[in-house]
Amino acid sequence: MSFFSRLKAIFQAKANKALDAAENPNEMLDLSFEKQTELLTKVRRGVADAATSKKRLELQADKLQQSVGNLERQAAQALQAGREDLARTALERKAGVQAQLESITAQKDQLQIEQDKLVSAEQKLTAKIESFRVRKETIKAQYTAAEAQTKIGEAFSGISEDMADVGMAMDRAENKVETMRARAGAIDELLESGALTDVSDGRDSIDRELEKLSLSSGVDDELARLKAEIGPGDQAAGQIGEGEAK
Repeated sequence: MSFFSRLKAIFQAKANKALDAAENPNEMLDLSFEKQTELLTKVRRGVADAATSKKRLELQADKLQQSVGNLERQAAQALQAGREDLARTALERKAGVQAQLESITAQKDQLQIEQDKLVSAEQKLTAKIESFRVRKETIKAQYTAAEAQTKIGEAFSGISEDMADVGMAMDRAENKVETMRARAGAIDELLESGALTDVSDGRDSIDRELEKLSLSSGVDDELARLKAEIGPGDQAAGQIGEGEAK
C-alpha cells in the first residue's frame, strides 16, 4: 500500500469514527421517518393529481359526447331538408369529434391505471411507514434506556467525564483547604515566636522587649512594696502557716 493510500485510509477511519461519535440514533431514525413521510405525501399528491386530471377528461368527454349527438341530429335535419352537402359536413365533424372522444377515453383509461398504481403504492407505503414508526419508537425507547443505564453506571463507577470533572474539582478544593490550613498554622507559629510582627503594631521587636522589661521591673517594685508594708512578722506567720499546711 502506497503512502497516500495509507494516509487516505487513516483519514477515512478517523472520519468514520468521528461520524459514529456524532451520530445520534434517535435523530437518524426521526430523519428517516420524516423522509418516508415526505415520500408518502408526494404519492398522495400524485393520486390527487391523477384523479383531478381524470375528472377533467371525463367532463371534456361528456361535452364531446353531446357534440356527437348534436352533429348527428344536424346531419339528419340537413338530409330532411335536401341538403346532402350539409349532412356530409356534419357527419365529417362528427367523425372528428368521435376521434377526439376516443383519444380522451384512452387517456382517461391510462390515468385510471396510473391512479390505481399510485393508490396501491400509497397503501403499501402507509403500512410500511406505520411499521417503521412503531419500530422506530421501540428502538428509541431502548436506546434512551440503555443510554440512561450507561450514564448511571458511569456515575457509580466514576469513569464518566462529568464525574471525573467533579472528582478533580473536589481534589482541588481539598488541596486549597489543606494549603490554607497549613498557612494559617505557620502564621500562628510565627506570631507566637515573635518572628512575624503585627503590621497594625507600629513598634519593632526592640520596643516590645523594652516594654516587657519595663513591665517586669514594675512587678518587682510592687512586690517589694507589699513586702515592706506587710513586715517580717506577717511574713514569718505566713511561712509558719505554709509549714503547717505542709
